[in-house]
Amino acid sequence: MVTTVMTDLELLTVGRVGVDLYPQQPGPLKDVTSFARYLGGTATNVAVGAARLGRRTAVLTKVGADGFGDYVREALTGFGVDPSYVGTSQDLLTPIVFCELNPPEDPPLLFYRRPVAPDLTLTADDVPWDLVREVPVFWVTGTGVSVEPARSTQLAMLKHRGRRQWTVLDLDWRPMFWPSPEQARTEYDAMLDLVNVVVGNRAEVEVATGTADPEAAADRLLERGVELAMVKMGGRGVLVATNDERTVVAPHRVDVVCGLGAGDAFGGALVHGLLAGWPARRTAEYANAAGAIVAARLACADAMPTVTELDALLASEGATA
Repeated sequence: MVTTVMTDLELLTVGRVGVDLYPQQPGPLKDVTSFARYLGGTATNVAVGAARLGRRTAVLTKVGADGFGDYVREALTGFGVDPSYVGTSQDLLTPIVFCELNPPEDPPLLFYRRPVAPDLTLTADDVPWDLVREVPVFWVTGTGVSVEPARSTQLAMLKHRGRRQWTVLDLDWRPMFWPSPEQARTEYDAMLDLVNVVVGNRAEVEVATGTADPEAAADRLLERGVELAMVKMGGRGVLVATNDERTVVAPHRVDVVCGLGAGDAFGGALVHGLLAGWPARRTAEYANAAGAIVAARLACADAMPTVTELDALLASEGATA
């Protein structure tokens, strides 16, 4: 079992890591002749996004014993994310993901994570249990319960944490990782009583709650004891729901270059707002702005905005953050 000396970390994310390969030419993958390499993976990108905003972050994950695994650790360090909890699977390869920028709003992804990704082989021996319990923000994803042993490990971490603030579930619905939406709903359901923040888009909340209607989905999440539900509605903005208030934060209009990292940028800024103790609406405005900035850029981790960039965008549009 991993032991840990308590640090001043503010965020620990758990889950997907990999290397994103973005085409340098438009069109289908069969016609692309060169790619650019970037750090990727939802949990990893959220940690990078929060670090870019000045937060002290780490990611609990695994890579392969290969050059891409070395790259992941070096890239995390360069972004200011603590790589101490990145383990190594000797028998598996660090995942890579090819992106096809067509359409740019929702680019198709080709995942190389077979027979299984190292981040889905986390066991109790990999977990810094004291840190899981005490870190101010603990962030897990839906993908983290898609297969064993990661499923049991993630549920054990959530139970060990005891739903203390802030415990965040990023629904992160990726159909290619699941046999069916019904199985995903079963596993999501097991987590809803163990978290107090849930974030996802309409398709993701439908899998988790059985309805794509944002208001109804928010109702069902709050009924389970979730304190803050954020439902991303694309061009309609973001529904922010707590037991005391409910509002919709308007979207930012941008020319989309690549929509892949927008949700992760939203997550990094959400963490920043939670740690700052901001009201739910202000946090959502900040997160929404972060997503818009990254949607107008290529790449995920490398594209995460700074506080200066976010403040400038919000000031220009008269937002309250």
